[in-house]
Amino acid sequence: MTWRQSGEPYSMKLSIVMPCLNEAQTLPACIQRAKGLLEKYRIDGEVLVSDNGSTDGSQALAEQLGARVVHCPIRGYGAALQYGIASARGEFIIMGDSDDSYHFDEAYPILQKLEEGYDVCMGTRLKGRIMPGAMPTLNRLLGNPLLTFIGRLFFKIDTSDFHCGLRGFRRDKVLGIGLVTTGMEWASEMVIKSRLMELKMTEVPITLYKDGRDRPPHLQRWRDGWRHLRFMLLHAPNWLFIYPGLLLVSTAFILGILLIRGQVRIGQANLDVQSLLTMAFMVIVGIQVIYAGLFANLYAHLSGILPTGTAFTERLKRFSLEKLLVVFLVIGLAGFSIFLVNFWDWYARGFPALNNDVTMRQIVPALTLVTIAVQGVFNCFMFSLLFLKTRCRDDNGSRDILE
Repeated sequence: MTWRQSGEPYSMKLSIVMPCLNEAQTLPACIQRAKGLLEKYRIDGEVLVSDNGSTDGSQALAEQLGARVVHCPIRGYGAALQYGIASARGEFIIMGDSDDSYHFDEAYPILQKLEEGYDVCMGTRLKGRIMPGAMPTLNRLLGNPLLTFIGRLFFKIDTSDFHCGLRGFRRDKVLGIGLVTTGMEWASEMVIKSRLMELKMTEVPITLYKDGRDRPPHLQRWRDGWRHLRFMLLHAPNWLFIYPGLLLVSTAFILGILLIRGQVRIGQANLDVQSLLTMAFMVIVGIQVIYAGLFANLYAHLSGILPTGTAFTERLKRFSLEKLLVVFLVIGLAGFSIFLVNFWDWYARGFPALNNDVTMRQIVPALTLVTIAVQGVFNCFMFSLLFLKTRCRDDNGSRDILE
């Protein structure tokens, strides 16, 4: 795929890009509406159809109607859009589906926002109008609001409709954020990475119409919904790993401290040393989940999935294997000392039968501390291994990430 260099001048203002896979039934209406937008507002632009392997004659039909057709060799909604955007000649892009659910002749407010200086302008169906039959009730009341809420929570994206298919953006800005997915999750990736790369974003209300096809849409509700959710989780390792791990550790730690002192009654349940052992396992598991989150964060930044900014680099510079090893050595020695004291007391008394209520409240915390120390030592060495020969690139060129 050939991408225009960012410094190369554009030959026109606007490209209206439509991904297409066997849309001969509705494609003519979409092209006519797009051309109507260009003609009504005298916009220097083009209608570009990115075909994804249609077998119903969509390509020839689009060309007859005056659209420019490019043939994307990779299957997938995201691949078709990526290829179309890369092939576009306009400074600005307005994209939308080829099923006539979005009326391109009503998209001028999106272009106006881009001309005002915004990098990305999302359409919002939830603040606009959804015509009868245009969106399944479950999608309208649960799917879209839930995924939008998660997107706003994870990434602080100020948009009310995370997955609206009608959107506009500056071509060079979106090509510069490194979009890589080829499926339906491309829609999430574009919004997430636009936010992470600090593009200037806004939204305008739009109308969603019932699509004009007499066949089911390519979208599969549960499969594609999960793909969007999975993509968001993978780009939010704090929410996927670290926050749940912290919740698990803090809950188990607080309850474990209480159980060391004696029984804890919660409602009709009496928690005793058996529950203390459970809390120890919860702490160990929670800490390992946190480590997984730290590894995921590091990998995501170093591999380019998440942007490597100055703040991230500064945090890495404070990393010191030796300092952390000292911390975990102290933790391990504390646990081992408690264990030795109890063992020596048992030995000094001639190895009598143990009182589990007393012994478990001392041995379980001791072994938990030793386990945490062992976890910490080996995970710190793993972090140190990842840092070896790691380099990042900033405005001054390539350099050691920890220099």
